[in-house]
Amino acid sequence: MLAECLAGIRVLDLSQYIPGPFATQWLSDLGAEVVKVEPPAGDPMATMGPLDGDGTSVFYKLANRNKAVVTIDLKDEDGRRVFTKMLAAADVLVEAYRPGVLARLGFGPETVGKLNPRLIHCSLSGYGQDGPHAAVAGHDLTYVALTGGLWASGTGERPVMTFPPLADHAGAAMVVVAVLAALVRRGTTGKGGQVDVSLSEAALAWMGGVLTQARRFGDGGREDAIINGGAACYRVYRTRDGRFVALAALEDKFWRRFCAAVERPDWIGRQSDPMPQAALIAELEALFAGRDRESWTALLAPVDCCFEPVLEPAEVAHHPQWKARGLVQAGIDRDDVVEVLLPVLLDGARALHRRPFKRCSPEEVLAGWR
Repeated sequence: MLAECLAGIRVLDLSQYIPGPFATQWLSDLGAEVVKVEPPAGDPMATMGPLDGDGTSVFYKLANRNKAVVTIDLKDEDGRRVFTKMLAAADVLVEAYRPGVLARLGFGPETVGKLNPRLIHCSLSGYGQDGPHAAVAGHDLTYVALTGGLWASGTGERPVMTFPPLADHAGAAMVVVAVLAALVRRGTTGKGGQVDVSLSEAALAWMGGVLTQARRFGDGGREDAIINGGAACYRVYRTRDGRFVALAALEDKFWRRFCAAVERPDWIGRQSDPMPQAALIAELEALFAGRDRESWTALLAPVDCCFEPVLEPAEVAHHPQWKARGLVQAGIDRDDVVEVLLPVLLDGARALHRRPFKRCSPEEVLAGWR
């Protein structure tokens, strides 16, 4: 069972918004006990976006399932005293303050390391704990802007931001990787440690190919290469009903099958036309505009040519693949959310269904940790 992997591991989560809470939720899927520590004002995510009748955002409810939520004022002496007790009993601390903020509150790396030498302290920030940009404010859009990834994504006319936020989710995954690695090391050495994860660097880590291409061949443009929209065989097309389909027939065998299915054998030899393949793209755009999305799906899905409909969000949970795999679960408890479980199976088993978050006092948490 996946929940056995981190059973007995206690995680304190001082983060807010998406990246840190998403990372600690994955740790909870692996069996860790996660306690989210919030300031008196709470996590801003709790009131962002549409609110439920209880005044709490559904996005907050999603990000904090499986967790106990406590309120502690780290600017208050009593609050720091309680938090010190929790740190002494914890295995992992995930925080997302700007560099230096936690130290000013009395919990810098040296202090925390002396208090609990086995603690794995993961600092998640926009640009890392040092460097000239360390204290600069940012969000996902500005992080990706500095990696080259934003420039490389979008249409020929302009870059287009990614959604869901790329750096936030790449950073969350990096936190999980780093914490698991540190826990493995602690298992052999007994030693905790400091983990420095940067959201912008997590996005930058995906950019090796783009940066190498720019170094060797110069900056290419958007929609002028094989997998950024320049090839007719690898694009998104609009259908007659205003919906979209995705064609990814990169290999010759898939392209041949597609051309045969749409009765255009004359296109087979044009797969290698110079890019951007504006003329061929225009012909495919005209082709796909001639039928509705479902008509194209009925024709091309059986062909094995790397074709899929572009699903709208409300359709995703009903797709037979996701239903068969049990990954998407919708409206199964009072939160009425659609949650996507940890996409990992261990010995054929998935992570357990997540529970709604619960609010409790720090004293209740400490009582359970004795």
